[in-house]
Amino acid sequence: MTNENLDLPLRSGVGIVVLNKDNKVFVAKRLDNNKNFWQMPQGGVDKGEDYLTAAYRELEEETSIKNVDLIKELDGLISYELPENLLGVIWKGKYKGQEQKWFLMRFLGQDNEINIKTKNPEFCEWKWINLENITDLVVDFKLHVYEDVKKKVNEILN
Repeated sequence: MTNENLDLPLRSGVGIVVLNKDNKVFVAKRLDNNKNFWQMPQGGVDKGEDYLTAAYRELEEETSIKNVDLIKELDGLISYELPENLLGVIWKGKYKGQEQKWFLMRFLGQDNEINIKTKNPEFCEWKWINLENITDLVVDFKLHVYEDVKKKVNEILN
């Protein structure tokens, strides 16, 4: 990593753990990933936007999901840094990673309301999985984020 990249800021972001009625977690596979990596909905916070507003906006933009109840805002912020091969590629090279606020939400709708073929699609498939399995499917550089989120959600649900 060059010194120039070390000076880059972290992007302010949000992540959303969406549970269905069976406490399964929504995950989706990114269009730009040719491997079998899946993620929960997440994205950046716009200027002047608070975390919760950003979470609802990102969730709808990525999945068309609107029908949710907020269960809890997870404590703290969790950050990750991009691997060297993605620095300068993602976010037009303006950030070295993300610092995220995560939210736990309950999906109240029907599966047919979920639509990942949005105006600016990010995902090619989606599915519901057990919370325990979210760390099996995630890209390496976000593994510690998903481990932390899984632990915090387990504490809330149990």
